[in-house]
Amino acid sequence: MAALKPPFKISPSNPSLGEIQTIPERKPDMPYAPAIRVTAPGDLLFISGATPSPLYHKHPHVLSEHNHPVRIADQARLAMENIKSILDHEGLTWTDVIKITRYLTDMRDMDELMATMGQYFGSWTPASTTVCVNQLSTPGARVELDMIAAYPKR
Repeated sequence: MAALKPPFKISPSNPSLGEIQTIPERKPDMPYAPAIRVTAPGDLLFISGATPSPLYHKHPHVLSEHNHPVRIADQARLAMENIKSILDHEGLTWTDVIKITRYLTDMRDMDELMATMGQYFGSWTPASTTVCVNQLSTPGARVELDMIAAYPKR
């Protein structure tokens, strides 16, 4: 078995997580990491998709609970705040997130979404995937985010 190469960057909140950059000099060009390495056995938190809707809402949906702002930055901020409430509850931070899946109804929203997410993640760039979809769970929702976070070793 080959020895592990040192990661490009280690999470400041979780030393078990390392950002992998195969071409480190190109890092400024990328808003995400090509890979994240989890070096120790540990617990993972799988966060369900969050939209601009309140985290807790009725099912079947009551449309009055899903009055979304129009701007993608505002919708992204609401989704990120929903996720932040889960991370806070679990004693985790943004630098414990290792994987993001972004669902957008319009790929032209990507740059503004990334700028908004950057306000939360700072220089930490988890592995990520973006998927363009026709529609999300409620009318007017333009973004949904799900994430995986790793708990630090205790």
